[in-house]
Amino acid sequence: MAHNHNHNHTHSNPTDNISTAFFLNLSFTLIEIIGGILTNSVAIMSDAVHDFGDSLSLALAWYFQRKSKKAATDKYTYGYRRFSLMGAVITSIVLIIGSVYILSEAIPRLITPQETNAAGMFFLAIIGIIANGIGVLKTRKASSINERVVSLHLLEDVLGWAAVLVGSGVMYFTGLTIIDPLLSIGIAFFVLYNVAKNIKQIMPIILQAAPVGIERGAIADKLNAVEGVIGISDLRIWALDEEYNVLTVTVDVAGDLPPGEEARVRGEMRGVLEHEGIGHATIEVRRL
Repeated sequence: MAHNHNHNHTHSNPTDNISTAFFLNLSFTLIEIIGGILTNSVAIMSDAVHDFGDSLSLALAWYFQRKSKKAATDKYTYGYRRFSLMGAVITSIVLIIGSVYILSEAIPRLITPQETNAAGMFFLAIIGIIANGIGVLKTRKASSINERVVSLHLLEDVLGWAAVLVGSGVMYFTGLTIIDPLLSIGIAFFVLYNVAKNIKQIMPIILQAAPVGIERGAIADKLNAVEGVIGISDLRIWALDEEYNVLTVTVDVAGDLPPGEEARVRGEMRGVLEHEGIGHATIEVRRL
């Protein structure tokens, strides 16, 4: 179902929420890297790669949240909304490289397990759950798509740290050091799975496919139903980003339609399109 995204929210500042989550995530990523080295844990290091990717996502989300407010220019006539897609692609590439590196480190440890500091992993996991949990609380009442994506990433981190917490506890009491590379491989594949989902979301937008949730045929029927419309053609719908949709259409009307009636037809059509979640529409009227 399509939704109109033009809502006003005043309960929170998206830029402030994202920046707070960014500094929390980046600070903890640095702690993870040091902790991963001290505990000799590839599971901790793999989550550090994951959190670094999230930090990059947060930084780009923060930057584009501010950038998106800029008006259109002669060079970027639709504004800066689509820059966020470039940020998502960059983050995806970083996460893929990091995950492949972690897999190259973890797989040999399945054959030759190494000693790890399970107690150190346990305490890092507790800190990780707290740090990312605060980020979730800051962004969970999201008023922007950036915040919703950020909140989801941070929630995934909380669940990842919960797995490390349980795994380190089992290692501490059983001495099964193979759990560390198994956790690392699981986290790496989890990251790659989410990267694949993100790319699947991004590519149709880059290729200017019709937005998800908007049915071209249904919109055509509603526009044709407007009184005074003889027919429509050249109906094209695409998206600038995940929430701003654009449409162009040619509308045929009778040659003797009064100017006032033409204005009414345009107005009714814009009302229909706004209800269907179209942020910007270009309607060309052709008299037959």
